[in-house]
Amino acid sequence: MKALLNPDAPTFSSISHINNSFKFPSSTPVRTQTFLQFPQKANFRWIQQKRLLTTKAVTDAATIDHLELSDSGTRNPAVSSSYRSSKYPKPNQTVLEAQARICTGPTQTRPLTEEQALKVFDTILRSAKGELKNEEEVSRAQLGAFFAAMTIRANVFPELTQWSEGERRAMNTYWPLLVRVLPPDILFIADPEGSIMGVGSAIGPHYVGNGTSDMRLVGALREVLAGGHLGYEEVQGVLKDVLPLKLEDNASTSLSESLLSALLIGQRMNRETDRELKAYCLSFDDEHGPVPVADVRSLTHYGEPYDGNTRFFRSTLFVAAVRSCYGEACLLHGVQWMPPKGGITEEQMLKFMGANTNISPLQAKRILEDEEVGFAYLSQREAHPSIHSLIGLREHIKKRPPLATTEKVQQLVRARGKEAIVAGFYHEGYEEPLLMLMRRRGGEEGALSMTTKLRSENASKGLPVNYCSGFRSLKMAPAYEVDGVSRENFNVVVNAKEYGFEPTETPRTDKLVSRNIELGLAALRGERGPAYDRIVLNAGMVDHLLGCDGAQEISSALDRAREAIDSGKALDRLLNYIKISHKVKDEVWR
Repeated sequence: MKALLNPDAPTFSSISHINNSFKFPSSTPVRTQTFLQFPQKANFRWIQQKRLLTTKAVTDAATIDHLELSDSGTRNPAVSSSYRSSKYPKPNQTVLEAQARICTGPTQTRPLTEEQALKVFDTILRSAKGELKNEEEVSRAQLGAFFAAMTIRANVFPELTQWSEGERRAMNTYWPLLVRVLPPDILFIADPEGSIMGVGSAIGPHYVGNGTSDMRLVGALREVLAGGHLGYEEVQGVLKDVLPLKLEDNASTSLSESLLSALLIGQRMNRETDRELKAYCLSFDDEHGPVPVADVRSLTHYGEPYDGNTRFFRSTLFVAAVRSCYGEACLLHGVQWMPPKGGITEEQMLKFMGANTNISPLQAKRILEDEEVGFAYLSQREAHPSIHSLIGLREHIKKRPPLATTEKVQQLVRARGKEAIVAGFYHEGYEEPLLMLMRRRGGEEGALSMTTKLRSENASKGLPVNYCSGFRSLKMAPAYEVDGVSRENFNVVVNAKEYGFEPTETPRTDKLVSRNIELGLAALRGERGPAYDRIVLNAGMVDHLLGCDGAQEISSALDRAREAIDSGKALDRLLNYIKISHKVKDEVWR
């Protein structure tokens, strides 16, 4: 994953200076062991943890031994997929597979074959007639996303990603049947102007929705389904009209879900404009009133993709523990589980280890200020409940909506000192939009997580995994006098081998939360290996690229990160967080 860094560091020196003389330490650590037991029941506890101490750190096993995770909806908390809430109805898999092909961009879309299209339309027809029940039923959100994609492809996509001949033949066969059973909102989405389907297409041009919020959605959708874009206020108005969704009242929200899912996937397929992304990013900043301000000299906001890691080690939680040891406070944010990946998240790891993941922004502020911790995690569930209410719908639209970009660039707690944003991205085309959002927020930005693996000669074209870009504020004359804010842009590809790291494969976790924690804890106990290297590399390089005090030289920044681990301080910080997160559970701080 590529990284974006945004530090508010006006005195930061050039990143072009790289110290090639650094050598990896040759000391060999004492072996340590951790024993975990995972009962099959929902309630479990860490039964035994033994470790041989390599440093002066106090790592009392009882700290974790007596913390429990109790969640009746979690059958096997060692696996990331088990964190999916049972309250979310599952989508129809036949239609979902089709959405994976067509609910995407103008060059990535893969048209359906005739056989595939016939199967999809037959499934939709049988569902609309009431012949499919429970998980086999095609939801209104799925119908909205699927037909929005078909409409946008017909209206504006290039020839290669428009309807295939097979799709046209299948549609000609099934549309006369579908038009008799599909509800008006879906018929509108499928043919808003009456120019695509022909038979039975008179509903679209006259459709206005059901209620004020639907009317606004319909107006916005007419623009989006034609390949157009919306204004900042228009997007904000729609979002505030329909959110939060009320899952317990499906009768009143089902119509909005079809229209909203069509809007979300439609804007992503059209490639959102800056003003659209800003609206998604800023619409719920005031959901809980003024943002708390922590009394810390430096705060880094980490924006990992919310849908987690499905294959490889996720290091950011452990990096935050390291950086907090020398005064670089870190705020992580995310969710327990998120589609489409449904991978390992920081919330899953913290919950597995027994931490309280239900803290408020105000409580997070106080934990950041605690000299024994210095980092915190905030769940979207607590910080932005309106946006969090969309998780179930997001599973049914299959592809990432605009929120997948904007939710990473949040400042849920502010700082009295300097602030930075670090956000990762996977796909080309989102580097500049993310940087734009970071500029709007203030601070600097960069990407994570960096790896020590060398890039394969057979790697596909595009930006390397260790590519980092961002900007730094330069508050100095005469440039500052011209526009009030002057920034220095930068980009760099981090070659870990130049700093003494041996190239290694990123450790695999394959959706095992327990494995990710095992790797992270072993690294924080000083056990050398790929996980240790990645934590050191990401902590040290982010310190350097953000212009943190004491990190002007890359070798010094890496040494400082190693010292935080080898001294046991980083592990202490993580254990302290688990304990203190429970102390704030029933405490209202002022």
